[in-house]
Amino acid sequence: MRALVIDDSKAIRAILGKMLRDMGYEVAEAEDGQMALEVLKKEAPLDIALVDWNMPQMNGYDFVKAVRAMREYDELRLMMVTTENEISKMIEALDAGADEYVMKPFTKEIIVEKLRLIGMELV
Repeated sequence: MRALVIDDSKAIRAILGKMLRDMGYEVAEAEDGQMALEVLKKEAPLDIALVDWNMPQMNGYDFVKAVRAMREYDELRLMMVTTENEISKMIEALDAGADEYVMKPFTKEIIVEKLRLIGMELV
């Protein structure tokens, strides 16, 4: 399986990337939603994108809306991984097309459980 980690924090990209690689995923990375759209086109097909909300250029919410507007990415799972902890933000993201929502800080166990819930767990 192939994953895309989208976060403006290099540290978070490294942490999530290592978790996913340890689970058997191939991992691509992007610093913001705009870069992620470019990576998505180059690296397709990808199975899942883990998306931060607050990023420059294009935030995660706008990325989710953009991806869901493109039929060729209907099968791509989208998981928000963000510091946004208000229920209204979670509802907004899920309504926009996110498949799951994880609040930072997170653990590997939380990521694995959320992957399991959307049928993406490898380990």
